[in-house]
Amino acid sequence: MAKRKKIKITRGEKLLYTGAILSFLGTLLVQVFCGASVGHLNMSVEMLKYNIDSQEKKNESLVMQVNELTAFDKVKDVVADMGLAYNNENIIVVDE
Repeated sequence: MAKRKKIKITRGEKLLYTGAILSFLGTLLVQVFCGASVGHLNMSVEMLKYNIDSQEKKNESLVMQVNELTAFDKVKDVVADMGLAYNNENIIVVDE
């Protein structure tokens, strides 16, 4: 029977191994928390993009309504309803 040689781990090696394991675990924790915060930020960005798109659609709708209400025919109808008349003779064109 051969005698087994006992491997001695010095105090410095224990510190190195412990430091390596703690560094590895710390790196894993940082990756998990950073990944979670990046995911949260991505969700916030997507929500803001959706809100911007919906607001742009509302703005386009309002611009279309304004264009409809300020069309010449619509203005002419409103003016006629108020009892006013469109008189071409009163229009003066100024040339420079």
